[in-house]
Amino acid sequence: MKLNETTLPDLPAGVSRPQYNRAHLKHGIVHIGVGGFHRAHQAMYTDRLLQQGDNDDWAICGVGLREADRAMQSALGEQDGLYTLIELGSDGTNKLSVIGAITDYLFAPDDPDQVIEKLASPDVRIVSLTITEGGYNVDDNTGLFNHHHPDVVHDHEHPRQPRTVFGFLTEALDRRRNRGLAPFTIMSCDNLPHNGLAARSALLAFAYARDAGLADWIDQHVTFPCSMVDRITPGTTPAHTQWLKLAHGIEDRWPVICEPFTQWVLEDNFCNGRPDWASAGAQFTGDVAPYELMKIRLLNASHSAMAYLGYLAGYRYTHEVMQDNRFTGFIRAFMDEDVTPILGDIPGVDLDRYKATLIDRFSNPQVGDQLARLCLDGSSKIPKFLVPTIRALISDSRPLDRVALVIASWAIYLRGKDEAGQQHDIMDPLAVQLRTAVQNRETLIQTFLGKTDLFSRDLINSQAFCEAFESAVSRLESDGTLATLQSLSVA
Repeated sequence: MKLNETTLPDLPAGVSRPQYNRAHLKHGIVHIGVGGFHRAHQAMYTDRLLQQGDNDDWAICGVGLREADRAMQSALGEQDGLYTLIELGSDGTNKLSVIGAITDYLFAPDDPDQVIEKLASPDVRIVSLTITEGGYNVDDNTGLFNHHHPDVVHDHEHPRQPRTVFGFLTEALDRRRNRGLAPFTIMSCDNLPHNGLAARSALLAFAYARDAGLADWIDQHVTFPCSMVDRITPGTTPAHTQWLKLAHGIEDRWPVICEPFTQWVLEDNFCNGRPDWASAGAQFTGDVAPYELMKIRLLNASHSAMAYLGYLAGYRYTHEVMQDNRFTGFIRAFMDEDVTPILGDIPGVDLDRYKATLIDRFSNPQVGDQLARLCLDGSSKIPKFLVPTIRALISDSRPLDRVALVIASWAIYLRGKDEAGQQHDIMDPLAVQLRTAVQNRETLIQTFLGKTDLFSRDLINSQAFCEAFESAVSRLESDGTLATLQSLSVA
């Protein structure tokens, strides 16, 4: 049974489905960057809201800006925007839901003006983003918006045929201003600290380069709420698609796999109204920062910690890593002794319970989260997820053995071989620079820790950290990962 609007009544019993009339919905939200992550949280919460009734103004129109998004356009187009969300529990149970909140999908390369006009529609009150950490076009060396990127240059020269998210947003907001329409809220859902501020900074930098008057209007009227999303969403594999077809008779070109746990915290700062996502389980707050820190420094940093060490040791999935007591002890000690003392209190959160939940989530064999996924783009992740913790530990003269071991494991991983000699590709925008930096063992500290665009100067200027890093590299090279972890736990 191919999933689409006409087959909804025929879905197997036990599979939840939209109980609302999708034909009557209006697009109050445009989401740019539709992938598994968006479909596992924002679209799911919106679907929950629509199921309650009386929320017909808040359907989602998806937008793809890159050629790579054509596959999503094709899949959702054939299925009337529907897809199956598969929640895989650690106890072997699963829950299937067909999500109907996305009712259209526009592919910008085919018709950029269609996308701009959709964004300029008075019905649209929120534009949300999952464009990845690198999508904000920040120069790693300066920390500033990169005005020299070829697509940015193109957008300034051809404002009605943009390529970048900033070009589309700026042109649409210009049209709304000229037509006397209220602006939309720009809501980043990307996994980076202060994501709303990052979106604001990037858009204003682009807009000021185009039209200072327009930029001032955006600065005064558009809001950019910060948000934090916590839900492990591994990539969908052909095995997942085949299982759904064989076990449940549902032919879905692109289902979404995720864990049962979900948390979405939003800054309540919307300039043109918002859905009542709180009634669907989201949390609104005046300050997202504590929740961001909790997630980034506990979940994301732990992911990076287990990723490179686990991969070097020959493991390929997070649940395999967590079946090894040496890793479980290391990760829990990292969370308890390195991160928790510098986090402070998180309003409404029991940190001990949250950390226990993380261990259970990492251990979920059904999710099958690949270490290779967690190893991707270390140059974007390590500076945000781990380096702030290291700086705090250095400042407080606290032990550095564990965090130095994580950085050392990344350096060795970047050589392109695990401990069994199996080669792997380095998937990172700075792959060439990174591989060059780790080639010479004699100058590793200078060439690797000396990359101040990644580590600032705090690491290489700390004798204690450099000594801990040197010791960690030596132990990994001579004893291997598992023996090194064992020695740490004994110590």
